[in-house]
Amino acid sequence: MNPFLERFITHLETEKGFSAHTIRAYRNDIEQFFESVAQMLGLSEERIDIDNDIDPLVIRGYLAGLYDHHRKSSIGRKISAVRSFFRFLVRRGLVRKNPAEHVATPKAEKPIPVFLPVDDMFRLLDGIDTGSLPGLRDKAMLEVLYSTGIRVSELTGMNEQDLDDRQGLIRIRGKGSKERIVPVGKRAIEAVRAYRKALEETRDLPSKPDEPAVFLGNRGKRISPRTVYRILEGWIRTCGIPFRISPHKIRHSFATHMLDAGAGLRSVQEMLGHQSLSTTQKYTHVSIDKLMAVYDKAHPRKSGA
Repeated sequence: MNPFLERFITHLETEKGFSAHTIRAYRNDIEQFFESVAQMLGLSEERIDIDNDIDPLVIRGYLAGLYDHHRKSSIGRKISAVRSFFRFLVRRGLVRKNPAEHVATPKAEKPIPVFLPVDDMFRLLDGIDTGSLPGLRDKAMLEVLYSTGIRVSELTGMNEQDLDDRQGLIRIRGKGSKERIVPVGKRAIEAVRAYRKALEETRDLPSKPDEPAVFLGNRGKRISPRTVYRILEGWIRTCGIPFRISPHKIRHSFATHMLDAGAGLRSVQEMLGHQSLSTTQKYTHVSIDKLMAVYDKAHPRKSGA
């Protein structure tokens, strides 16, 4: 099999332009495949005839042997590498068929979103020192993130005219330039007002009359998502939160807390700007876990009486 594999590796290097790391992964996956198949068939690797010895049933047997020691994502990557290898051989006329063509890839696990418990979320927001302009800004940004569940790019893209603080609404420009209107809470509005008032009174920043952004960096220009990440990391350490939290995990926290409090899935979908309800449903797994804990503790028939 080595001549076939070396031709495939050369194809990945010269025609596909893959990185050395990716190519090494392909090589390892394909070598592992043929080693396992040789053991299954009781043959040496050199004597394996792809067209006659390897069929979808053999490949499924190989996959079955991976489940005890590999995650579904790793298994999916391995079968993808094998499928690409056979596809290359067919295109080059080296074999007649691709035995992996119709073998299904394992469905990847959907990780449960990581979120902050309500008490830790409040500890973070209440722990921000607002004795300076940057502190007022940081407080306002994080309050808005948690109050609305918007993405960090949507936060940094906000302009003054997007915020209707009287009605408690923000116009958001999301993915694909799609706009949506989301409600914003009183605490977030008050934090933004305090920040904007201090911003108007300060002389520490250059005057930027043409800058429409709500949140500005230290040079008076629109703040960047990367800066928001860095600011949040700093406050996480200051407030003693024992794990790392990104702005997107604040979005997870918003969605989870809303559903736990009884908000409808469709409403949360609209606020998050998800096109598909199935995308929002991943947050219900967290809420179901909480529901099951209550059930286990409280249901009179759970004890078997």
